[in-house]
Amino acid sequence: MEKLRGAFVECYDSTEPNRMVTAPGRINLIGEHIDYNGLSVFPMALDRKISMVFRARKRPGVRVCNLDSRYPPIEFEISASIEPYDVGQWGNYLKAAAQGLTLVNPGLIGFDAVVHSDIPVAAGLSSSSALVVATAFALIETSDMAVERDKLMNLLADAERYVGTRGGGMDQAICISAKEGHATRVSFDPIRLTHTRIPEDWLFVVANSLVTAEKSGAARAAYNERTRECREALVLVAGELGMMDEVDSYPRLLATVQVEQILLAAESALHGSLAKRFMHVVSEGVRVRRAEKAMRDSDIETFGRLMSESHRSLRDDFEVSGPELNELVEIAVKSGAEGARLTGAGFGGCVIALCTADTVDGVKTALESEFYAIHRVPADLGDSLFVARPGGGARVVEL
Repeated sequence: MEKLRGAFVECYDSTEPNRMVTAPGRINLIGEHIDYNGLSVFPMALDRKISMVFRARKRPGVRVCNLDSRYPPIEFEISASIEPYDVGQWGNYLKAAAQGLTLVNPGLIGFDAVVHSDIPVAAGLSSSSALVVATAFALIETSDMAVERDKLMNLLADAERYVGTRGGGMDQAICISAKEGHATRVSFDPIRLTHTRIPEDWLFVVANSLVTAEKSGAARAAYNERTRECREALVLVAGELGMMDEVDSYPRLLATVQVEQILLAAESALHGSLAKRFMHVVSEGVRVRRAEKAMRDSDIETFGRLMSESHRSLRDDFEVSGPELNELVEIAVKSGAEGARLTGAGFGGCVIALCTADTVDGVKTALESEFYAIHRVPADLGDSLFVARPGGGARVVEL
């Protein structure tokens, strides 16, 4: 806090900030690449977060300094059409929030801010969505707006497409409305959140593959291609079932037709990558409900098995894993984890492993000696290998 205050005074001519917003990262426990297909997901917020101290400006613009020297200061005016920075620039996530909120309040008042994050960047832990949410909360506060949380989740999910990635609404929903100590099933159309307390003896180890989970370039193209393939596969299966008029979404399909019948239709209608993508989406949607029940029942064995099944599906059918992610999963499971999987969009980033108090140290030791010591030990291993604590949602406090 004192570093943020001091940096604010230095950046903005001795003016003190008067408010602070925090917004958490997240891990998705199960339900990957299905939120943009309308199916429920099951994430939890982290106790790692973005912190932003800020003060309102008189002009409708945003100025932000970052304590991390890798990210240069940014400044932009708020208008009905905000021109993006070059692809990959961190300031585009702030612009995304501002552009989205102008749809409900063209008269936004801007702010000056200093930001710091202890969420590992480009690791699939939703640091970018946390930045979007933190920016939106600051704009809402300085503009004296009132936006219902459900509407804000949807608005910011759409707004983040400003950066060019066609994702779903999971990250924004869990960042805004997580409940400390709980995992949350996020359902869509309309958005609904159902919280489940995580058993106290369940521990989730996060291990970074050290492969950057980019959201630009080839990774963005691959991500958007998966979105297109999922939609195309749905249309073909609905046609095979003779239900083009009745089935226009994956939730409607799973609610209307038995899974066995769906898979038979897919076997006839789909081939190659479309068949694989469809199989992942349908099977992952089923796994989410089973995993939620397993957590309610404190059934760690079943939850762990479902996590490992999810990873195999993401590896083989959705094809978004990689050698490092697969290696981390293998090490974690053989060293005592109940199950493990990649978390986030894939193409790099992190895996999560489900452990107990009896197994967590052994799993961490194995990952350190069998992966990090061989590949390369980061300067701060604590940012690459840590136990995730289930945190709460974003909030603003007066200073």
